[in-house]
Amino acid sequence: MPDASQFGDLMRRVRNRDEAAARDLVARYEATIRRVIRIRLRDANLRRLLDSTDICQSVLTSFFVRTAMGQYDLETPEQLVGLLSTIARNKLANQANRLRAGRRDVRRDAADGEQAERVPDDATDPGEQAASRELLEKVRGGLDEQERYLADQRALGRTWQDLADEVGGTDVALRKKLARALDRVVTNLGIGDGDA
Repeated sequence: MPDASQFGDLMRRVRNRDEAAARDLVARYEATIRRVIRIRLRDANLRRLLDSTDICQSVLTSFFVRTAMGQYDLETPEQLVGLLSTIARNKLANQANRLRAGRRDVRRDAADGEQAERVPDDATDPGEQAASRELLEKVRGGLDEQERYLADQRALGRTWQDLADEVGGTDVALRKKLARALDRVVTNLGIGDGDA
């Protein structure tokens, strides 16, 4: 794991949409995310329909988008691992619930012998997704003017307290406002199930 200054530099570069930094982060943390997913993916029927790689790509896509939009303040590798693990657990739980719901019940699929055509495919290469201006522009386009301003200022490294002093309100209220806005937008784009 990188030391504090290396980690801070890596996160700044990821926030600035540096493709090399995104690849470095994926190389360092992908195995950990996949391990969290595999440990929790105990149901044989779900293992047949869900793949740790697909969920991992969805986790990384959501993480990179939200980081570029300034949502996360991470100071240590342990905080990053905790966040990525939480996102992975939430995405896995949401996918499992979706597959068990109503007409998509995996128990019925297993009985009918259906194959894994329903596996979600949210991303191709997480590093490319992170660097994708198109995806970030879609996210930015879904924000209103004030939400976009908050995201842009956070991406520039401004603190929540600085923004609260400038636009009014509290740092906590502004953080929640941006988090809710990003939840809304990424859910509408189909990449937001189970983010932290």
